[in-house]
Amino acid sequence: MKANVLQLVDSFNQGGSERQAVQLAEMLRRDGTYRVFLGTLNKEGVLLDKVEKIGFHPVPHFPLTSFYDSNFVRQIKACVRFIRENDVRIVHTHDFYTNIFGMTAAFLAGVPVRIASRRETTGTRTPMQKRIERSSYRLAHAILANAGAVRRQLIDEGVSDRKIEVVYNGVDWARVSPRADVKFGTDREPVPKELGLPIKTGQPVVTIVANFRLDVKDHPTFLRAARRVRESVPGAAFVLAGEGGLLEPMRRYAAELGLGEAAVFAGQRDSVAEILDVSNVGVLSSKAEGLSNAILEYMAARLPVVATDVGGARELVVEGETGHLVEVGDDAAMAARIIDLLNDPEKARAMGERGRQLIETKFSCSEQLHKTSDLYNRLLTRNGE
Repeated sequence: MKANVLQLVDSFNQGGSERQAVQLAEMLRRDGTYRVFLGTLNKEGVLLDKVEKIGFHPVPHFPLTSFYDSNFVRQIKACVRFIRENDVRIVHTHDFYTNIFGMTAAFLAGVPVRIASRRETTGTRTPMQKRIERSSYRLAHAILANAGAVRRQLIDEGVSDRKIEVVYNGVDWARVSPRADVKFGTDREPVPKELGLPIKTGQPVVTIVANFRLDVKDHPTFLRAARRVRESVPGAAFVLAGEGGLLEPMRRYAAELGLGEAAVFAGQRDSVAEILDVSNVGVLSSKAEGLSNAILEYMAARLPVVATDVGGARELVVEGETGHLVEVGDDAAMAARIIDLLNDPEKARAMGERGRQLIETKFSCSEQLHKTSDLYNRLLTRNGE
């Protein structure tokens, strides 16, 4: 008999955690070993349509306003009721808010397997929030980390290493181009008109894929590096793909730096394949990360990477082999590495190929599904199911 699993995600916005959770739920559903429910605390976001088309309908919804009001108690009771009515044997949560909410509800409902997740090393949580999240970890049978760096951070915070499992994110191949015949520099194919961006054939393109919701992505460092690159490579364009409340401030900052039309704000994209296909270098300027989905996608698209040395970046970017790592906030070093890659297309191509090979062998969706299913089975067996 199939065990019932509740995957719980904060929302269906187009963030890395949300996309990974939806992707995993879809893979588990398609695999057929478990009966999968996909629930949320906020039934909004561009991924909701995809979720319903996959077949997750209705989506159990537990809207929160705070951890400290009567509604929190009502929603906990509703979640406990849902878990019991559907005989859920595994609850797997995917982010800060669902860790706290979901582990509490699962514990009260007596769920035999409770799995929380951690996807970043450091972030924006207050000391109080960190203490609350650690309490949710105590209710969990396992904490799933998406990088070795995240595992080490959890241990530093006092979490038992016996509870922590590392399962790398899998690449969503639908979002990236196979790029079977990559052409860098002036030999690239014509830029597709449907891309809708002011990029010309042969124009060097440097791309960052990162939402504008948190300053942890540090777009200002990327833009300052872009200004330096323009001084050496005057024709370069810089594509910033993403959405969020910091978008307009970054538009203004790009104008202040004198980037003009060279800074191309591409907005949110369901697929980044077309953008990556006309790009020469993929960049990440974050102050903190777990295992960056953006870097995974750059490497899957055979792009060399220039990224800040945070979180699990070293588990993806092999210095001098698949890209380059620079210190947080060092726009001068970032620009120097980008310029080097733009001026040496053969080296850039070789780095991109090595990056693709690494993704195919170590960061595939099939590997993610296998390790997650294995974790579920081990915990079910250990806990007498």
